[in-house]
Amino acid sequence: MADSPLDVRLSAVLGGRTAGAFARGLALDTVGDLLSHYPRRYAGRGELTALADVPLDENVTIVAEVIEVQERAMKVKKGSILEVRISDGKGVLVLTFFNQGWRTKELRRGVRGIFAGKIGDYRGQLQLAHPDYELFPPDQPTDGMSSSESIAAWAAVPIPIYPATASIASWQIAKAVGVVLDTLPAVPDPVPARVRSQRKLTTFARALELIHRPQKDSDWGAARAALRFQEAFVLQAALLEQRAALRMADATRREPKPGGLLERFDAATPFVLTGDQRTVGAEIAADMASDAPMNRLIQGEVGSGKTLVALRAMLGVAESGGQSALLAPTEVLAGQHLRSIVRTLGPDLAATVRPTLITGQQPVAERRKAALAAVTGQAGIVVGTHALLSDNVGFFDLGLVVVDEQHRFGVDQREALRRKGETPPHVLVLTATPIPRTVAMTVFGDLDISTIAELPAGRVPIETFVVPLAEKPGWVRRIWQRVAEEVTLGRQVFVVCPAIDSTAAAKGEVGDDGAGIAPEGEPAPARAAANVTDVLAELQANPVLAGLRIESLHGRMPGDRKDAVMQTFAAGEIDVLVATTVIEVGVDVPNASVMVVLDADRFGVSQLHQLRGRVGRGGVPGLCLMVTAAEEETLSRERVEAVASTLDGFELAQRDLELRREGDVLGSMQSGGRSSLRLLRVAKDGELISEARAIAADIIEGDPTLEHHQDLRGALDRRLDETTRDFLAKS
Repeated sequence: MADSPLDVRLSAVLGGRTAGAFARGLALDTVGDLLSHYPRRYAGRGELTALADVPLDENVTIVAEVIEVQERAMKVKKGSILEVRISDGKGVLVLTFFNQGWRTKELRRGVRGIFAGKIGDYRGQLQLAHPDYELFPPDQPTDGMSSSESIAAWAAVPIPIYPATASIASWQIAKAVGVVLDTLPAVPDPVPARVRSQRKLTTFARALELIHRPQKDSDWGAARAALRFQEAFVLQAALLEQRAALRMADATRREPKPGGLLERFDAATPFVLTGDQRTVGAEIAADMASDAPMNRLIQGEVGSGKTLVALRAMLGVAESGGQSALLAPTEVLAGQHLRSIVRTLGPDLAATVRPTLITGQQPVAERRKAALAAVTGQAGIVVGTHALLSDNVGFFDLGLVVVDEQHRFGVDQREALRRKGETPPHVLVLTATPIPRTVAMTVFGDLDISTIAELPAGRVPIETFVVPLAEKPGWVRRIWQRVAEEVTLGRQVFVVCPAIDSTAAAKGEVGDDGAGIAPEGEPAPARAAANVTDVLAELQANPVLAGLRIESLHGRMPGDRKDAVMQTFAAGEIDVLVATTVIEVGVDVPNASVMVVLDADRFGVSQLHQLRGRVGRGGVPGLCLMVTAAEEETLSRERVEAVASTLDGFELAQRDLELRREGDVLGSMQSGGRSSLRLLRVAKDGELISEARAIAADIIEGDPTLEHHQDLRGALDRRLDETTRDFLAKS
C-alpha cells in the first residue's frame, strides 16, 4: 500500500526552516501532524475579544481594534517608544514597540487585527511588548454586492485560533496549514462510505478543509462532527483488532478438578460469595478453560472482594501444576497480600500451594530462596513488587498473572512479567478505582471487563464529613477530640497527609512519588501541604492525645521498617498512624474506624474514595473526616464535597469525569504511546464512542484482516506506530 499524503514530512512542503520551527515548538513533523493540530476556537472578524478576561503572564491571541497610536522619545537613552492602544470597546490594552516607528504606517486608528504575545502589567496597564500581529484587510465591496453586504460577509468568516507558542503565532500556523491544504493530494478516508452516508458525515478531505478554513460557523461544526466520529472509530477499531489478535494466541487451559484445591477451598471457607463475585468467578473460569489467553479487567468497589475472586482463580491454576504471580505496587501491600492469602487458604492449602513473597527489600538470602521456589515450581503463588520483573526471577510454569491496582504500573512492567511464561499466561488486572463506561471503552477497549459492585454482607456504611477550615477554623480541635474518643473505645485511626516532610511540601510534592500537590489540571494551592513529619510531632505533643501510641508510615522508609509498622498497627499496638497515601490501597485493618485526611483538596476523587475505604472494614462503624481549607464554590472544594456526598464509587467516577477539565481525563491512564484524544471527549461523547465501537466490531468481524477496508487498514497502521503498537500489544 502506498504511503499516505499525511505521512509526508513538513520539510518537503514548508521548507526545512519552517518545518524545524514547527517540530521544535509544537512537535509537528508530518502533514498529518499539522492537519490534526486543530483550532482551539474560532473568532469572528466582527467579534472583539473581551480584554477584561485576558490573563496576566500568559501567551494569548486576541482580536481587537487600534484606537490610538503614539510615538515618543525615550528619556534615558536614544530611541523612541511606539505605544499602540487597542480596545474591544470596553477594555484597553497597550502594544509597546521600541525603535520601530515604521509600524505607524500599518498600525493606524480603526484597523482591526489579531495580536499575540505575553500579557504584562506596566504601571497598572495591561500591555503586550513587541507582539506579533496580523491585520485584517480593509473592507472593500465585491462585485455584485453592496459595501455593507461585503463587510457583513467578510465579518462572518470565522478566524481559526490555534494552540500556539511564544515563537509560533496562531496565524503562522494558519498560513502553514493553508499551504499544506493547497498542495494536498486526495487523502484516504478510514470511515467507509456507507457509514458516512448513514451518519450524514462529510468526507475526511472535506472535513480537513472546513475545520481549518471555514466560511461560516456551520462549516467547522460539520467538520468536527466528522473528525470526532473518525477519531472514535479508528481508536475502537485499533483496540478491537488488538483484542482479536490476543485471542489468536495459544494458551494452556487451566481448569479446576473435582475434589481439587478450589473445591476444598470453597468447602472450608466461611465466606459467602456475593452474586457479583460468583458471576465474575464464572467469567474467569470460562476464560481460563479456553485455548486463548484471558485478558480481563476486574473493577470493583473498595472492599468488594476482588482479591478473593483472584485467589480462587490462582487455585484453579495451581491444580494444573501451574503458578500464579501477583504483582503489587508497594512493599506494604505485597506483604499484606501474602499474609492475607496464607490466612485465607488455611494451614493445609497454604502448605500445598506454598505462597511466596519476593520484594526488593528482602535480605539477599531470603530473596534467593524465594526465587528458587518460583523457578522450580515449588511456589504455586508468588507475590511480589517490581522485584518480580527482575531477570533473576523465573517461573517453572507461569499460568496466571494478576496485576493489583493496574494504574500503578506501566505496560512495559506488565509485559515483562507476562513474558516469563513459556506459553502466554492468562492475565487478570484488578482495580479498585471504578471506571466510567466511556473511559473503559476508550482506555481498556481491548480487555474484557468485569464489575464487582456488590459489597459482602456485614460491611458497615462509612460516614463522611467535610471539615471546612476556611469557614470553621476552630473545628481543628474537635478533630483530635474525636480521634481520642475513638481510641478510648479501643479502635484505631489513620491520619493521612499529602506530603512526607516540610521540604517535600515546600517543593509542591505529594505522597511518596513526588507528584504535584494538586490533581492534574489544577493549580497548586499557595499554602504548604500538611506533612507526616510535622503532623506526627504536633499530635505527639497534643494534650488531647496524651498517652496514645502514635507512629508514622511513608514510602521513603526501608521496606522492613514499613512492614514492621504496618504489622504493629494491624496487631492493635499503634493507636494513630500518620501516613501518606502508602496506605491508600489494599491495607486491611478491621479495627481501624477513623480516617482523617488532611488537606483533602490536594487529592483526587479516586484517591479520597480509596483512602476512605481503609476504615469500616470490621464490625465497627467507619468515620472519614476530610479536612480542607479550600474555599466554597472552588473546584477543589467541590471535589471533596462530591466524595463526601456518596459512597458509590461508580457514581463518583462519573462525577470525577464531569469535574475534570477537558484534556486531562485520560492523563493518568494513558502511557506508553497511546495518542491523547484530540476532539473526542469521553465526558460527553460516550454515546458516540459506543456507536463507533459497534460499527468497528461489525467491520472487523466480517473482515478480520481489513483486506476490503484498505483505507482503515492504512489509518490503523499510521496510528499504531512502533511505540503505540508495542503499547497495545502489552495491554
